[in-house]
Amino acid sequence: MTHLISRLAQGALVLLATFTISFILVQMMPGDAVLIRFLNPEMGMTPEDIARIRVFYGSDSPIPVQYAQSLLAVLSGDFGYSVQSGVPVAQEIATNLPPTLLLAGLGLLTALGLAFMLAWGAVLGPFSALRRWIGSVPALMVSVPVFWVGITLIQLVSFKLGWVSVIAPGPWEKLVLPVLTLALPIAAPIAQILIRNIEDVSTRAFVPVARAKGLSRGAVLWGHVLRNAALPTLAIAGVLLGELIAGAVVTETVFGLNGLGRLAERSVRTQDIAVLQAIVLISAAGFVAISFLVDLVSLAIDPRLRSQRSLAA
Repeated sequence: MTHLISRLAQGALVLLATFTISFILVQMMPGDAVLIRFLNPEMGMTPEDIARIRVFYGSDSPIPVQYAQSLLAVLSGDFGYSVQSGVPVAQEIATNLPPTLLLAGLGLLTALGLAFMLAWGAVLGPFSALRRWIGSVPALMVSVPVFWVGITLIQLVSFKLGWVSVIAPGPWEKLVLPVLTLALPIAAPIAQILIRNIEDVSTRAFVPVARAKGLSRGAVLWGHVLRNAALPTLAIAGVLLGELIAGAVVTETVFGLNGLGRLAERSVRTQDIAVLQAIVLISAAGFVAISFLVDLVSLAIDPRLRSQRSLAA
């Protein structure tokens, strides 16, 4: 319990630091979101109108006052209003977050599936050359930029092979290539770590004992080795989920999908500070929640960790 309370306190400090750093960075951005939105001759805004708008959005106050007001508002669950759309930021996030979470979740599941297939082939492959090739695939995949993966998939899978259409696709068809775009690079480090863990666990004493009982190599790998090798893989998968969310910014732009990535891109372009801060803070909260969840699952899977935490407490 002490360990979990400590992790919650660390998470709160991370979120506070994230909010502070993001606030400083967005204040350093050149330009003015209010002027970008309202300084248009067709709107007929006077300087007095602009001043009243600044008062409404709180941008007329000194920066320390703006920081305190923003922090108190966020703690109460109020992210303010978007300068560009005029609607509450929470409403903007609620509209755009579900598609991004769906895309990232499907990307993670696909990446795990690909990683297990690569690891299984690398360990049980009948030929040493095939095993070396499968082992080298992760290093190759992780070096490829996400946007290049997306463009290549569009050219190959859609235009050349015609398997998936990117022109007026169906509701699920439009997710196939974006999910693969996110999953392929993320599968690389997961597979590499899983392969190494399987090789390490396979050298332990219980493996020959299980083989001596008559179990096949595949049965020993599936029933004994993978369970012990999966824990570090689970931890890295949770951390890399953040890469999926970050990659969604580029992926949603490449494939023209609506989501948090497109909203972030628009907010940077129009300097919509309240929306940008909310996106950064929610992303950080996601990292903290995923890390906490991975820790809980790790404690549930490995009793040795519970014993270590108890002794540390």
